[in-house]
Amino acid sequence: MEGLIYLEDGSVYKGHGFGFRGTRTGELVFNTSMTGYQKILTDPSYKGQIITMTYPLIGNYGISSIDNESGGIHALGLVIKDLCSQPSNSNSVMTLDTWLREQKTPGIWGVDTRKITKKIRTEGTVKCVISNEGISIEQAREICEASTLRGDWMKEVSTVDRVTLGAGGTYKVAVLDFGVKMSILKALMERGCELEMFPYGTSAKEILDYHPDGIFLTNGPGDPEEATEAIRETAVLLRDADVPIFGICMGHQILALAAGGQTYKLKYGHRGGNHGVYDKDTKRSYITSQNHGYAVKMESIMLNGMEVTHLNLNDGTVEGMEHRELPVFSVQFHPEASPGPNDSVYLFDKFVTMMKGGKENA
Repeated sequence: MEGLIYLEDGSVYKGHGFGFRGTRTGELVFNTSMTGYQKILTDPSYKGQIITMTYPLIGNYGISSIDNESGGIHALGLVIKDLCSQPSNSNSVMTLDTWLREQKTPGIWGVDTRKITKKIRTEGTVKCVISNEGISIEQAREICEASTLRGDWMKEVSTVDRVTLGAGGTYKVAVLDFGVKMSILKALMERGCELEMFPYGTSAKEILDYHPDGIFLTNGPGDPEEATEAIRETAVLLRDADVPIFGICMGHQILALAAGGQTYKLKYGHRGGNHGVYDKDTKRSYITSQNHGYAVKMESIMLNGMEVTHLNLNDGTVEGMEHRELPVFSVQFHPEASPGPNDSVYLFDKFVTMMKGGKENA
């Protein structure tokens, strides 16, 4: 199969198609992780995006039955340099090509991913068409011009119904789901948490009626400012919930907006497993896993009761914050990693310690 990538500025990249035979339109981004392509593709935070992997060889350890972060692939397409058709891994149950076919996700290999990455870094993330079903450049242009990028994907990837996980745990945690990764939920359950999963749009009243020991706001895709219902209800939780609140990634951004802060879109985002972050409390630097295209404006949250706790060592953006008076904190990165380093899992322990203190003082 021939493969075609058409960018909204008219740039064209040609390669070989693999995976599902189809055409998709989305936001073209790059990820610098050297491993973890299965976890990346199944991370709901990539909904609406076409991923370019900067590491050249992809598919070399195949696809396992235990590495999904959700029920399936959420990315709209995959762009890679070299495709491995004979993986070597005792856990592998199929090739990347076969999996993408099953998941109805088109892929392209044999393109200059370094050139694409440099273009994104220079000009920013762009709308693009990925196709491996033989369409012409003119057809790709028409498809691209007729499409628009969405910012409200978190409303689609959230759980539909309330679900209980880890029943009988020591701490009852209300999880407001914007598109959570399974590794985050596992990290909480391993620390004795019973998780009550609430769908996007759940009212603060329903969450508080659950009488949780803590509230967790998950990661998720899209523009945080599009999550108007979640921002409104989170503001009520900040006002009325007398329990610890912890947010990760999208949850961090929604907390900031609910507190009166502001967010903005980054030029090309932070996506990969090698981002340095400085923790002002521990006075240590950590290597973190990240996946986001938006950031919190520092001045806006400092004027609204928050203190900056973490900073990105590459560009100085806000990577974490904590309320000056309330038991509320959040981080922009992923402490559970998957893929990536486990340097910052201590943040889950911090959340549990805060809930323990609340129960003892109740």
